[in-house]
Formats: sequence, C-alpha cells, structure tokens
Amino acid sequence: MHLCIFEDRQVKNLHPLTYLNPVFELKCGCTTLREKIVSQFPLKNVTLLTRAYLSEFVQESFPSLSVNNLPADDTIFINGRVLADKTLSRFIHRQNNKEFVAFHGTDIVAAFLKRKNVETFVRKTVQDEWSFHVSRSLPSLEINCTPVEYPWELVSNNADEIEKDFLNISRAKKKKAIAGKLYKGAHLLNRNNIIIGEGSVVKPGAVLDAEHGPIVIGKHVAIQPNAVIEGPAFVGDYSTIKIGAKIYPGTSIGAHCKIGGEVTRSIIQSYSNKAHDGFVGDSYIGSWVNIGADTNTSNLKNTYGNVDVYINGTPVDSGAQFVGLTMGDHSKSGINAMFTTGAVAGVSCNIFGAGVPSKYLPSFSWGSPDSFTVFEIEKSIEIARRMMSRRGITMSKSYEAMMRHVFNLTRKERREWLKK
Repeated sequence: MHLCIFEDRQVKNLHPLTYLNPVFELKCGCTTLREKIVSQFPLKNVTLLTRAYLSEFVQESFPSLSVNNLPADDTIFINGRVLADKTLSRFIHRQNNKEFVAFHGTDIVAAFLKRKNVETFVRKTVQDEWSFHVSRSLPSLEINCTPVEYPWELVSNNADEIEKDFLNISRAKKKKAIAGKLYKGAHLLNRNNIIIGEGSVVKPGAVLDAEHGPIVIGKHVAIQPNAVIEGPAFVGDYSTIKIGAKIYPGTSIGAHCKIGGEVTRSIIQSYSNKAHDGFVGDSYIGSWVNIGADTNTSNLKNTYGNVDVYINGTPVDSGAQFVGLTMGDHSKSGINAMFTTGAVAGVSCNIFGAGVPSKYLPSFSWGSPDSFTVFEIEKSIEIARRMMSRRGITMSKSYEAMMRHVFNLTRKERREWLKK
C-alpha cells in the first residue's frame, strides 16, 4: 500500500502562500497539512505530487520520499489541501480496498486506485499539473471533510487544529509534558493543558494561560519575561517570544521565529520575524518575512461587514468579518507600516513609508504607498540569500530557480497592476 499526497489546480487560490511552497507544507495548528495526512495514514511508502517547478526543491527537502513519480502500487491518494482527521481515515478504511474517487463538492479530495489503474486515472496536464481523469467505471463518493480553498480558511481553522494536534501530541508523548525549564515567577494556568519541549525556558513574569485552550511549546523555545500566551496557541522549535509580547488564542508560530508585540488568531510560518511592537491579527505570514517595528494590520472593517480579499488580483468575498494580512515568503515591511483589512502582499515585496499601501501588492513589488515599482529579481535573490545565511542556511540552486520562476510567472500581473 502506498500513500500519495497531491496538489490540484486550486493551489492558485492559496497564492501567494503557495508560490514557493507546495500546498501541503502550509501550517495549520501545530503541524503542516502533510504531517496531518501522514499521521492519519502512517504508511511506509509516501509519494508527493507537486507542480513541476517546485519538484527539485521538494525532493531536496524530503530526500527519503518519492516526488512527482507515480506509484507502482495500490495507492491511497489524498488532496494536499485537506485538513486530514480521523473522519477521513475511517471513511477510506471503510471502503475495504475497493477503488473509488471521493469528492467534497466538486473537489477530488481522496481516491484509492489499484496499481494497474494509477497511470490510467492520474496524469499530468500540459501545464505540468496533476489531474484525475475520472471514469464512469470508478465509483464516485461524497465525503464530509475540510479542503482549504483560501488563505483565511487556514487561519479560521487554526484554533480547532491546535486543539486536535495537542491531543495527538499528548497521546504520543512518552516523557513528561513539561520538559523545559520554568523559572521562579513564571505562571502556568491549567498546567495539564500545556506541553513544553526539551531545552525551552519560561522566564519570570511570563504567563502561559491554557484555561481556554491548550498551549504547545516546541523545543529550545525562549519565552522571555512578562510575555503572555493564551491558548489555544503553538510556538515552534527554536523560536523566541520576546519581552512583554502578547500572544492571543488561535495563533501558531513556526520554528526559528522572533515574535514581539501583539499577535492574535494568526499563523506565522518558520524563519519569520515580528520582533517589535505592533499588531498582527487574523493574518497568515509566510516564511523569511520581516515585519518592521510598529507595523499594524487591520483585521476588521469599520462597517463590520464581510472582508473582500484579492486572490490573484481579483476581489473575493471571504464571508468573514475578521481577515487581516496575507503576506508571501521573503516580504518585508518597514517601521510604522500599515495594512488595510484583508490586505495581500505577494512574494518578495518590500513595503515602507507612511500611509496605507494598496490592498493588493503583486509579488516582487518595491516601494511606499505613493509609488511602487518592480523589486528586480537579482536584488531580491541577493537579499533573500543574505537573510537565509544569517540563519545558517545556504540558498540552493533549486530554491533560486523557484524564485526566478515565480518572478516570471507573476510578470504580467505585476505589469498590469503597477500601471493602475
């Protein structure tokens, strides 16, 4: 039996987060979407199907897995946008190894194929995307699950996913839940709802309040004096929560981050910094992002109405009252930057100056609210390489190639947008 996690065409609705990441590497709760799937289907053989320009970097990241090679075995296929849980795994196991394709609405979210039919039903399109060619001979089923379609759905599901992941982590833990060092004067409320990894420290005056939801702290995390974290919340390995920081429920912070100021109901991917005062709420922040001092994001309209969010340059009604900033990898904001409700900044944007910039900034934009131009690719790569080296990471040739591809992919959109 083989497990295959695949991307479909809807990953474009999760831009800019999925420009430099396969969709299954986005975080929701304490884990990535891929980790949730693997936990429900712990099979030895795993294949990842992703867009062609990401494949070399994905293979570097997961050298023990097969990337973009169709399995030659009986295979369970799971859409990488699905928030996998026991409902999904039980549904698939109930099919008793009979072939099927499972839909949620019009989305194919799962399938089981015998080895002889894998290449018949799963093929590459001319755009180098993976597609299922559903035959009438293949039973079609409906399933109740949660495929993520837009960035704000990751944020809105985050608190519940932290709760689920906490239970899974608690069951798997063989050692004591609180393995880090607690200084005298550190306060843990509802200690049974808290996990603190080895090598982590919680300094005097810090408060971890898990009375309304669990808190998961990874390994070698520093919770500095007078920081407050309210659960449900997650902080990844080697991150720092700075002095006086206020981390509110529904927040997930990736590994190797530095976080200060106020953060509520947000997801921050690994290797990003929001080290100073300022507010980030109901936002999804990519990797290698730097949020400047006193940067603030609006997450609620003065009219209290639904927030429109630009997806690939077109406004979409989120159906939500609270939506903050979506910011792609390698983007940066200067001091005192301000973002309007539902703002989107693409990959490798550099935003500075007084005032509120456009609600939508295409990837590789550079400038202030009064004037934006193109953040040229050579300069962008140079700065990205410099930032990564500060964390001891060398930009690989495949990563550089991905950035160049995304620059070219977004060229037309950027040219049209910057003319406005």
